[in-house]
Amino acid sequence: MKADLHNHSYYSDGVLSPTEVVQLASQAKCDLFSLTDHDTTDGIAEAQLEANKLNLNLVNGVEISAFWRNMAIHILGLGIDINNDVLQTGLEHNQKLRKERAEKIALSLWRSGIKDALEKTQSFSKTDMLTRTHFAQMLISEGYCKDMKAVFRRYLTGKKPGGVSVEWKGFDEVVHWIHAAGGKALIAHPLRYRMTNTKIKKLLIDFEGELGDGIEVVTGTSTEVEVKLSNQWAKDYNLLASCGSDFHGWPNQRVRIGNLRDLPDPEKAIWRYL
Repeated sequence: MKADLHNHSYYSDGVLSPTEVVQLASQAKCDLFSLTDHDTTDGIAEAQLEANKLNLNLVNGVEISAFWRNMAIHILGLGIDINNDVLQTGLEHNQKLRKERAEKIALSLWRSGIKDALEKTQSFSKTDMLTRTHFAQMLISEGYCKDMKAVFRRYLTGKKPGGVSVEWKGFDEVVHWIHAAGGKALIAHPLRYRMTNTKIKKLLIDFEGELGDGIEVVTGTSTEVEVKLSNQWAKDYNLLASCGSDFHGWPNQRVRIGNLRDLPDPEKAIWRYL
């Protein structure tokens, strides 16, 4: 089974259309694929049309921002009913927060001397959903930073210019949205948060306690050591395992759809339970 269950289109912070993303998944010979845009399912209908043409199994997905102990984390919802009212009401709440954050980021950048940040950033998005990735790409394009790493070292976090905190809903509530829509809830890229391994274990204990379903064991940048560690956590906390490239398609990001290490324990693969 070649699966890639974490990808983005231009409906959130990706570059390509849902159609183009599905075409890349087909070219990569994926058996199973999911579009998981941030806090929106708007691209899934288009993705499904193309998946049907290409005979590709598409899993309805979304990546939802949430809070755990005052820290922002991302929770994947896989196998969801995109017409579920509970889920869509929750996503609408997050979309409103994202729009408010974009305006605050632009104002903060303006105060630091970067003019017209909102207008310039809007040119990098085909929708009105502006994310930090869009602002980062604008800062690179305008010559303020050379790459994404430099952007987040100098801007968009903490008390730096463009650093704006958002009070997302608690992770327990987000898990409820996903379950209400008939989906499985998984912690996305657990090793990407600024947490010690001890703190990640506390997150997983709490997540299991709220009936969370799984963890992303393999990502597009996972090392062999990281895969082993994440897989051990899945075992320790009785969580299902998923894999996803987190593809966005920006030219300065090297991640490719379907280019993933194998899951160490395929018997616990999330797709067996969708």
